[in-house]
Amino acid sequence: MKDAINTEGKWEVLSSEHLFRRPWLTVRKDCVKLPTGQINDEFYVLEYPDWVNVIAITKDGDYVMERQYRHGLGVTCYEICAGVVEEGEPPLEAAKRELLEETGYAGGEWEEIMTVCGNSSTTNNYTHCFVARGVEKVAGQHLDRTEDIKVELLSREQVKELMDGNCLTQALMLAPLWRHFAGEIRRSGEVQYSEEIKFPDKEEG
Repeated sequence: MKDAINTEGKWEVLSSEHLFRRPWLTVRKDCVKLPTGQINDEFYVLEYPDWVNVIAITKDGDYVMERQYRHGLGVTCYEICAGVVEEGEPPLEAAKRELLEETGYAGGEWEEIMTVCGNSSTTNNYTHCFVARGVEKVAGQHLDRTEDIKVELLSREQVKELMDGNCLTQALMLAPLWRHFAGEIRRSGEVQYSEEIKFPDKEEG
């Protein structure tokens, strides 16, 4: 649908200040004026770099999955590969870099299937979601000092079982997984997605 995403009703920013700045998180407080004339003098926005994630599938049809501890929820769980887009880095290159670093897999045919936002009300970044078909193990893991990731190959049926059983809980990863599997059901062969909807560029505070 054309114009499904636009800036109609956009708020006017009267003032803005950063309360907290770190490499992976910035907290901003805005004073905004709504189209109704009402003023909200205390609206908080969490600023993050853009993120990427990758549904990586080997030549044998296995899915490259990760297991790692997530301190926010205090649990160890399955995930797809994900990471941060470095400043000036194209999302596709960031996704390829993250997959290689975290899993040692590379190559294959790549496609960006969707762009999502975790919470458009209070966060300002997008997550670019890719499918990589036909990847191969080309190296060992090259993890950051604070990363502890175990790589497992799961079958298509096992991944769907995790999804159906509510055992994959990261929404930004579930969204592309559901779209990927829905595309398999709708079509035979390569999945194609509409490119009509374009997201507005995010604004820097």
